[in-house]
Amino acid sequence: MSVSISVRLPEEIARALEDLAKSTERPKTFLIRKALESYLAEYADYQIALERLRNRDDAVISGTELRKRLGI
Repeated sequence: MSVSISVRLPEEIARALEDLAKSTERPKTFLIRKALESYLAEYADYQIALERLRNRDDAVISGTELRKRLGI
């Protein structure tokens, strides 16, 4: 099921979206949906990372230690 949402964009963003739609031959709705999906996934990952940083029982290791454990 799809839901219709209306949004106001600054002219600069609207022009960039129009240009991208033309250059990729994709509908603007497709590009907006993909951008929003990407943003929401990144935000969810960010929230997980914050929760793990706040959890004092979750060990934090350095990049050097990580490479050592991975053998690289």
